[in-house]
Amino acid sequence: MLFVTRIRPMTPADWPAVERIYAQGIEDGEATFETGTPSWEVFDASRLPELRLVAVDDGDEIVGWAAASPVSSRAVYRGVVEHSVYVDRRARGAGIGRMLLTELLDAADAAGMWTVQSSIFPENVASLRLHETAGFRVVGRRERIAKSGAGPHAGRWRDTILIERRSLTVGVDPEAAP
Repeated sequence: MLFVTRIRPMTPADWPAVERIYAQGIEDGEATFETGTPSWEVFDASRLPELRLVAVDDGDEIVGWAAASPVSSRAVYRGVVEHSVYVDRRARGAGIGRMLLTELLDAADAAGMWTVQSSIFPENVASLRLHETAGFRVVGRRERIAKSGAGPHAGRWRDTILIERRSLTVGVDPEAAP
């Protein structure tokens, strides 16, 4: 059985393991519309350095990762990010996703992010449940937003559920009514 001993910042040296886990998510077809993993350079340029984490087991192997990207380059959206959480197939169901998401949300608050969002396939019930327990709410359903490019749903139109979590500490107006 795997035991995660720590969550730590992602480094460039982690990329082979991160990419392998990312490829599993693409292959399974329930995590992304992507059809292939990016290069490290593309991944690095599109994710915020302070919001990239890996979960490491007691054998010092990476068993999951989380990262976030800005939703816009416009200054007014500087506190809004879109995130991803991926867990190695052999480690799913062990609470690693929850650990990564909790640490990512803490890091997002520390970095001044007031909204963390994501789009999740409605069939990915485990991810929706995980996010709900972490304080995310459903904003809406985007119907037939894109066709899957890989996995068992390749070529099919897919819906996504748009979720968000508003920080309880960043961007809070103390004078606003609850």
